[in-house]
Amino acid sequence: MIDFDALWRHLSDTGMGHWRAATEDLLRTRLSDAAHGDFRTWRTAIETLQSCAPGQTDQIRQALLSLAPWRKGPFELAGISIDSEWRSDLKWARLDKAIAPLAGRKVLDVGCGNGYYALRMHAAGAHTVIGVDPSLLYVMQFLAVSLFQPTTNVFVLPLRGEELPQDERQFDTCFSMGVLYHQRTPLQHLRQLQGMLRSAGQLVLETIVMPGDEPAVFTPPDRYARMRNVWQLPTIAELTGWFEQTGYTDIRLIDVSITTVEEQRTTKWMSFESLAEVLDPVDPRRTVEGWPAPRRAIVLANAP
Repeated sequence: MIDFDALWRHLSDTGMGHWRAATEDLLRTRLSDAAHGDFRTWRTAIETLQSCAPGQTDQIRQALLSLAPWRKGPFELAGISIDSEWRSDLKWARLDKAIAPLAGRKVLDVGCGNGYYALRMHAAGAHTVIGVDPSLLYVMQFLAVSLFQPTTNVFVLPLRGEELPQDERQFDTCFSMGVLYHQRTPLQHLRQLQGMLRSAGQLVLETIVMPGDEPAVFTPPDRYARMRNVWQLPTIAELTGWFEQTGYTDIRLIDVSITTVEEQRTTKWMSFESLAEVLDPVDPRRTVEGWPAPRRAIVLANAP
C-alpha cells in the first residue's frame, strides 16, 4: 500500500514533517478494510499485480479491470492500454506550455483522481507532488500504476484539501481541476488554496463555466449533466471576479474549451454513462436538464 515510511521521510525533508501528526491516523483509517466495502477487492487486485510476472498479460489486465471505472488516463502498463473515460492528455496539452515551469517545484494537486496529472507533473520535473482525493478507489488505481511506473516523491493520499494543515504557504504550484463547481462556497476554496501557496506561487484552476459576457453565477436546482453536488457555475467574468475578491494577482485565462465526446466517453475501462448520455439527443449543445453543455475554462493566478 502507501509507503508511509517514504512519505513521512519526504515530508520531513521538505519542511512538512508536522503533517504526520495531522494526517496519519486519518490515512490509516481510510486505508483499512472498514473504510469501504470494496477495499478488500481492490487490495487483492494490488496484491495480484505485485505477484504477476511481466508476461502474465491476462492476469494483469483482469486485475486492472477490477479497479474500474478508470476515469483519468490514458495509461500504458505492461503492454496494456487503459483507455480511460477522459482523454486527460488533451487537457494537459492545453495547459502545460502556459503554466510556470514545474522543474524543481513543490506541487499540490487537490482532487487529483488517480494521479494521472501528478505523474505528468513529476515528468515535467516537479521535485515533490502531493495529490489528495477523497475517493479511495482512485488512490488504489494510483498504487497500481505506480507498480509499473515507479516514481519518487509523488504521493496520492485519500484526503480532502480541507483536511490538510491549513495556511502552510508551502507549495510553489497548486492545481485544482474539476473541483470548484463541487464547492458550496467557491471563494473559501480559493482562499484555502491561496493559504497553501508561497507568495507569488501559482494556482492552476480548471472548472465548468457558463456562457455570457457579464458577471453571473448559476446553481442547478437538482443536477447538472446528471451530476449531483454541482453548486456554482459562473461566467468567466464572475470567475475572474472571484479571483480578484480573494486577492490573487496576475489572473490569466489561458483556455476555454467545450468538452467533446471524443475527450470524454464510455470505454471498456469505464463502462457507465459518460458525456454522450448526458447531452440532449436533439440538441447536444445542451444537457438533458436544459443547461448549456459543459465548457471548461483554465485560469492561472498568483498568490499575493
